[in-house]
Amino acid sequence: MQGRVLVVEDDRSVRETASLLLERAGLRVTAVDDGRRALDEAAAHRFDLILLDLMLPSVDGFEVCRTIRRNSQVPIVILTARSDTADVVAGLELGADDYLTKPFQPAELLARIRAALRRPTADGSATHLRIQDLDIDAAGFRVTHAGRPVDLTATEFRLLLELARSAERVVSREDLLERVWGYDYLGDSRLVDMAIKRLRDKLGDDARDPRYITTVRGAGYRLGL
Repeated sequence: MQGRVLVVEDDRSVRETASLLLERAGLRVTAVDDGRRALDEAAAHRFDLILLDLMLPSVDGFEVCRTIRRNSQVPIVILTARSDTADVVAGLELGADDYLTKPFQPAELLARIRAALRRPTADGSATHLRIQDLDIDAAGFRVTHAGRPVDLTATEFRLLLELARSAERVVSREDLLERVWGYDYLGDSRLVDMAIKRLRDKLGDDARDPRYITTVRGAGYRLGL
């Protein structure tokens, strides 16, 4: 792997373990132990991914995630000892791309980071798609809605692109986890559901009366009529 990662974790043992694992995998790591320093580093430097603990001194991980998402689409993986579903969902709703609970297995941490660092690439499929008034430029990594640009994270873009390439067909959560997040058994369907929710919000789509993304109960999601 290549890239630069910001590790934000106040537990010294976890911070050092995660940093060492990522450095051995070929990544450049900056590690900090509180939310304020995390925001300072994110403002001053370009990172390819942020590994973010939720329970932090000075500024908690939720606020760090919220603040970073105002100006950056950098992939964020939340790392937390809390098993409370509400915390995980809250982090994903704020724009995190994935989560991992502590204690973690080294192989799983690396798998999450590797998947989150991936970017869409041309694969022989159509590189420009139009669905109603959505224009999706896969090669240029751009989306416009009724002529106006839509600011999507990398994960949200990949999700919309996969749905568009299967337009008017239902795509299961399992297939989306594999295609978008690069997971099979590691994945959690909440990742899909929260990313769909964020996509709908950014497109002005109403889940109760959808114009773009339809939930097909027990099956998955469909883009288009």
